[in-house]
Amino acid sequence: MAIIGLLLAALMGITLGLLGGGGSILAVPILKYALGFGAKEAIASSLAVVGATSLFGAASHWREGRVRLRTGLVFGLVAMAGAYLGAEYLAPFLSGATQLALFGVVMLVAAFFMFREGEPARDAPGTEKGSLARTYLLLLLALGGAVGVLTGLVGVGGGFLIVPALVLLAKVPMKQAVGTSLLVIAMNSFAGFAGYLGEVSFEWGPMALFTALAVAGSFAGTYLVRFVPQGALQRSFAVFLIIMAAFILYENRGAMPFM
Repeated sequence: MAIIGLLLAALMGITLGLLGGGGSILAVPILKYALGFGAKEAIASSLAVVGATSLFGAASHWREGRVRLRTGLVFGLVAMAGAYLGAEYLAPFLSGATQLALFGVVMLVAAFFMFREGEPARDAPGTEKGSLARTYLLLLLALGGAVGVLTGLVGVGGGFLIVPALVLLAKVPMKQAVGTSLLVIAMNSFAGFAGYLGEVSFEWGPMALFTALAVAGSFAGTYLVRFVPQGALQRSFAVFLIIMAAFILYENRGAMPFM
């Protein structure tokens, strides 16, 4: 089971590099169900894994000129505040089962966004200079804070929300939105992880190995992004998310009042 979990870590990294998000949502179920971590430990550890993997992925996209640094930093700083708030002050009030049940709901939302995006948005013209001034800045920042809180609570990077927000609100071309999203996810995840320090015990050895494999996968995904039709990939991944969400919600049905 551990070998399967480590192979899935590489797959998570590949998906994260390809989509700029989405792949990170696999970290929690892999750590929990394939590697045997506790619920809260899986959520907290996933933040470190996703943060490191996204940072390396963002660096690869940066070398290809696919990161809008200023836009990413503005979005990311707000998300960091939300992530720390979610991990430090909100997560302690929820049981591990409740957090996993919320995670299942988030997976369904992610699948909806991926189906809706179907075919990736066409690259939008324009440069970074003045882009934020021409968009709904307050809405973008509010979404950044909300994504951050979600990250701290359930351990997802939020790329399935960040990428559409960057394309639609900040007018960032799709391929640059993928790279910029990884920068935001890294900032977001590290802030959430900081909120769990001292509250959760970590298995540093397995977590480091998981991270190394995920980072290697992200490099492969970043390379493959130029060859793979993202529309078909997103739809296939959305179906997988629905299946995983159904399993997680069933396993933690006692934590949901309506189940």
